[in-house]
Amino acid sequence: MQIPTNSIHMRRIIPQSMEALRSVFVVAPPSIRAHLSKPICNLSFTKKTSNLTRIPKSKLTNFNTISPCVSTQPEAETETGNLDHQDENFDWFSHWYALMPVCDLDKRAPHGMKVLGLDVVVWWDMHENAWKVFDDRCPHRLAPLSQGRIDQWGRLQCVYHGWCFGASGDCKFIPQAPPDGPAVHSPKACVGVYPSTMQNGIVWFWPSTNPKYKDILTKKKPPYVPELDDPSFIGTSMFVRDIPYGYEVLVENLVDPSHVAYSHKGIMTYSPPPR
Repeated sequence: MQIPTNSIHMRRIIPQSMEALRSVFVVAPPSIRAHLSKPICNLSFTKKTSNLTRIPKSKLTNFNTISPCVSTQPEAETETGNLDHQDENFDWFSHWYALMPVCDLDKRAPHGMKVLGLDVVVWWDMHENAWKVFDDRCPHRLAPLSQGRIDQWGRLQCVYHGWCFGASGDCKFIPQAPPDGPAVHSPKACVGVYPSTMQNGIVWFWPSTNPKYKDILTKKKPPYVPELDDPSFIGTSMFVRDIPYGYEVLVENLVDPSHVAYSHKGIMTYSPPPR
């Protein structure tokens, strides 16, 4: 078999080239050899802490496979603290409460009530044609305004020194001070006002005098019971009976049918047992 000439030539060149490379490395100066023995680059891999802020899972917008878009922005809180969202901690002071049926109220006099430990006074404002609910304390000497009266100008008047208040809780008149004096217009002379409304023949109130709840009625309304506005459904007037007991006794009362014929006489049809 005849070997091509170019193959023989390549066999001779390759050993010669390798020998030349060895000779270059051997005869190279020590400084060059030290430089050649170093790695070309030095890569350092270190674990860095991420600067991304973790967003709580509960704050992320829920989505599914059919959602048109995905957002990881935290949900904005509403001014009222997201009233419709039920948190783990129930806030008793972020709900409407039935205060008193209108049939038990007299527009000519204020009425005192205690709800959730709050002493409040209910009175009729002839200028706005609405029931108002105030803190039952005069800012002057903390006398109960429920012991006062409605004066001839339709203002709520304290029974102690005659201070008079309007529908917004502002002081209208102090008998012992000049009519336009600083005492009358001072914020310290104002009464705390609770948001209130009339629905189903009942006065409802929101148990907070914080100004941010002033317009709470436009965002959250009391529960509506249409049957209470139906004359064919309600045959008798409502009434309020104050009994000093807690929710535990109330629940026990609700599962006790034997009291209905006597405590609610005339309200529900009941056949007494034979004698």
